[in-house]
Amino acid sequence: MDLKKLEVWLITGSQHLYGDETLRQVAEHSGIIADAFNHSTQIAIRIVCKPTVKTPDEIFRVCSDANISPDCIGIITWMHTFSPAKMWIRGLNVLHKPILHLHTQFNRDIPWSDIDMDFMNLNQSAHGDREFGHLLTRMRIDRKIVAGHWQDEKTLDQINTWSRAAAGWHDWQGARFVRFGDNMRQVAVTEGDKVEAEIQFGYSVNTHGIGDLVKVIGQVSEESIDKLVSEYEEKYVVSDSLRKGGQRHDSLREAARIERGLTAFLEEGNYKGFTDTFEDLHGLRQLPGIATQRLMAAGFGFGAEGDWKTAALVRAMKVMAAGLPGGNSFMEDYTYHFEPDNQLVLGAHMLEICESIADSRPSCEIHPLGIGGKEDPVRLVFNSGEGPAINASLIDLGNRFRLLVNEVIAVAPLRALPKLPVARVLWKPYPDMRAGCAAWILAGGAHHTCYSQNLGAVHMQDFAEMAGLEFVLIGKNTDIYQLRNELRWNDAYYSDERKAR
Repeated sequence: MDLKKLEVWLITGSQHLYGDETLRQVAEHSGIIADAFNHSTQIAIRIVCKPTVKTPDEIFRVCSDANISPDCIGIITWMHTFSPAKMWIRGLNVLHKPILHLHTQFNRDIPWSDIDMDFMNLNQSAHGDREFGHLLTRMRIDRKIVAGHWQDEKTLDQINTWSRAAAGWHDWQGARFVRFGDNMRQVAVTEGDKVEAEIQFGYSVNTHGIGDLVKVIGQVSEESIDKLVSEYEEKYVVSDSLRKGGQRHDSLREAARIERGLTAFLEEGNYKGFTDTFEDLHGLRQLPGIATQRLMAAGFGFGAEGDWKTAALVRAMKVMAAGLPGGNSFMEDYTYHFEPDNQLVLGAHMLEICESIADSRPSCEIHPLGIGGKEDPVRLVFNSGEGPAINASLIDLGNRFRLLVNEVIAVAPLRALPKLPVARVLWKPYPDMRAGCAAWILAGGAHHTCYSQNLGAVHMQDFAEMAGLEFVLIGKNTDIYQLRNELRWNDAYYSDERKAR
């Protein structure tokens, strides 16, 4: 994923009141700022400087152009001079792209000995941006506000965080996710309103019978399987029983066949993610394990047991994190370590944890699954790295979707895990185990999440604003009493149907 192929448009506001020379300087300064952003290693998205807008018609045109541009993922607005906000109403009414309102000034410092009224007329962001901000607040338009000098590292970091969130939101528009079979029977959290999701989020979710996938898998050539098996043996520590001549080598070849067929199905259908379930494997010899892990590493979203909401979220977070060290993976809170003063969560799943979060070269192994009634599946086994991370869950509450995020700190396993045949990660939830787990359950969080080593709560909050999602954070300062009140206030806010969408 090359985020530099995407664009954020810098749109600078002014008016004809100040004369041609002032407008020339406004345009020059905007170009310098955009060029600096593009040469900064802190901003992943390409910044495109658009001509200064000075009239309602110019504003309407640039907003309309942003809507239809396939590469524009959002706009940055800045009022270099005073730009009467009523000029913006018609353009903002049609705009469908995210907005970052940059409250900055070209000059960092006041030129104390030289400042005159020409300088004052040119550099009016201090009140020009307030005029613009008032209108967006009155129009109830969600946006990101970044206040600070454009060369400041904190400013650049905030722009980059928002831009990455915008890339994830942009990727959802028109995205397609496929469910192979239905969701796991009798499970609540993997259900959801797919029609409402398409209305609100822009992506579609549709089901194919597992037989459609099996047909494609059956067409995979032996030569293609040979090449993929060789790749496995080169990239991973493959168990002796799975190697050529080993007793289980046929199982490795079957896993490779599934990966080739699944990849072909997703690519042919232009799908960005998928789900499956161990309760619907008719025609498959084994549940996709290594195939799912590797497809996630390649950028596809995934959710187990038919969990399409998590599949879509995993995909969005992988796009947001493109180019950053670390990884993102489908995850599940699996079991607990309740040692006093060192309480931990062991995160894992039956098979499907993405190798992007591995702390070393994964091993390729085969073990019994115990459910699903199929042959033993091949999977990658590894520990995850240490450090700060987040767990994010997208849930359907009936009248709205909620994005719940828990900040965590990953730690190394306390001891070896020689008999645990799955990829895994250990973490401590913030603010602590007792409050963190209680807060998650109180907020209705799912047992499925996307675990991220390289995104933070601010990325997810910016993304939630763009998607019209309720955002709830469980972090270092979370207090259960205050969280309970926050959830009640949110319920009251979203009781209005218009706000719920």
